[in-house]
Amino acid sequence: AATEGRVRAWAAAQAARGRRVALVTSGGTQVPLGPALLDALRLTPGPPPGVAAAPAALPALLPALREYQRATEAGALLAIEFTGLAEYLALLRAAARALAPLGSSVMFYLAAAVSDFYIPASEMPEHKIQSSEGPLQITMKMVPKMLSPLVRDWAPEAFVISFKLETDPQILLDKSRQALEKYRHQVVVANVLESRRTSVIIVTRDSQTPLSLSNEEVAQGMEIEEKIVSYLQGQHMAFIERK
Repeated sequence: AATEGRVRAWAAAQAARGRRVALVTSGGTQVPLGPALLDALRLTPGPPPGVAAAPAALPALLPALREYQRATEAGALLAIEFTGLAEYLALLRAAARALAPLGSSVMFYLAAAVSDFYIPASEMPEHKIQSSEGPLQITMKMVPKMLSPLVRDWAPEAFVISFKLETDPQILLDKSRQALEKYRHQVVVANVLESRRTSVIIVTRDSQTPLSLSNEEVAQGMEIEEKIVSYLQGQHMAFIERK
């Protein structure tokens, strides 16, 4: 309730200034194997927590950090952290409900690496898992898919983008279109694990648009996200105009 109220107040301030709003999820989720979080699996798309940035990389990060600070101080950015899977799902629901009054001016950019499996609290062991008991065997349940209630109930007028990552390029587009058909949202950003940092396909119900970085752009340090965001901003504006 506290998070929902916080997001609602922030969203109202953005609406008063005539701003469009983007909710961006990123990072990984931690799935506890026991009640005390002493044992856990973590799904993360990048280096594990605690890995320090190399000193040589810091100059390139400084402009982004300064922009982050400016946006936060100006009230244009509201950052909310999460670690566990249950925490992420609860925050997504709360934020979506808070942003729903903004209608089509809201974009959901769901890029977090969310676990597909978890262990319900009722099935967790009471105590820490002991290595002396030998190899570990785990049976996990499927995580409830949040796209359906997000699109149907929590923020039905919003512009919703999900991501589809596969290792087999032959099934990528079919899987993306199946997701659009099943969840009825607007866009899937489809990518293959091996080439995800340099190329993606933007899939909608009636189109597929490849975006990629040239060798020159890679050499200049350009990120594929720059092209993704630029393209999706245009798609979002067109979505708003159709409403």
